[in-house]
Amino acid sequence: MQIKYTLPLLAIAGFAFAAYTVVRSNQPTPIAIPFTEPASAPFKAFIAGAGIIEAQSQNIAIGTPLPGIVKTVTVKVGDQVKADTPLFYLDERDTRATLAIKQADLAKAKADVTIAKATYSDAKSLSDLAEAVTDRRAISAEELLRRRNAMLITQARLESALALVQQAQASLADTETTLSRLIVRAPVAGEVLQVNIRPGEFAQAGFLSVPLLVLGNLDKLHVRVDIDENDAWRFDKNSKAVAFLRGNRNFKVDLILAYVEPYVVPKKSLTGDSNERVDTRVLQALYRFDRKQLPIYVGQQMDVFIEAQDYSPNQDSAQPPNAKGPSL
Repeated sequence: MQIKYTLPLLAIAGFAFAAYTVVRSNQPTPIAIPFTEPASAPFKAFIAGAGIIEAQSQNIAIGTPLPGIVKTVTVKVGDQVKADTPLFYLDERDTRATLAIKQADLAKAKADVTIAKATYSDAKSLSDLAEAVTDRRAISAEELLRRRNAMLITQARLESALALVQQAQASLADTETTLSRLIVRAPVAGEVLQVNIRPGEFAQAGFLSVPLLVLGNLDKLHVRVDIDENDAWRFDKNSKAVAFLRGNRNFKVDLILAYVEPYVVPKKSLTGDSNERVDTRVLQALYRFDRKQLPIYVGQQMDVFIEAQDYSPNQDSAQPPNAKGPSL
């Protein structure tokens, strides 16, 4: 009798549990409360864009014109450097050995000039004595011709020796230039933002995915804003712009337009949204502000809003609000 009712009861319990599981799994997932409220535009009509902080001089990726082993790094992150300040030195021992050879070659070439001058002076004196003889019977024509030719030969040897001196000087200057290129110097005054090279490491010349050193002028900071190509026609350089620090909307700053790069480029700083297309092209506008206004660092992102004219959908699309086109 108990077995007769046990199976139906188990079936009913299983059905109830399945129904409970289905109902519970179909409940909407609660929306997570953001840690901070996202920034909102202070304008009625606006263009929104992601901005990234960079130095006033742009972020200068320092490389080396010649490959070699790093001997000394003279700066560290945060150092203020002036233009032409040495940043790091490459091993120059082989170049200095070549320099010593070139200096010896130059010394020898100058000594050869001294000998050539003495030889030419001697030949010229003998030729002048022969030319000064008025009685041609006292000296044969053959002897006179021999002395003239000897003077011309020594003169040519002197000119050749002088040319060899110039060649040795040029070769020495080339080696000295190579030696100076082994000292990598700051192209502008600024602050060292990043150092990715250490003594003993090999510094490769040419394009590098990770620069050896990053330098920038941080007297004023720039915000590079990506404006979608679909909004480029709405952009006006005279419009107001406000940037909010990503992560804290309470930190904001009014921006001043520095310049616009009038060349639409493929977007590089993707946000990671699933609906974002990698072939999106953007117009890049650079704004500036005083770095003392915000606790911010180079490389941080900002949410930028640029005021735009209100465009009504009923307005003729062929006549945008700015009929003359965007002012760049």
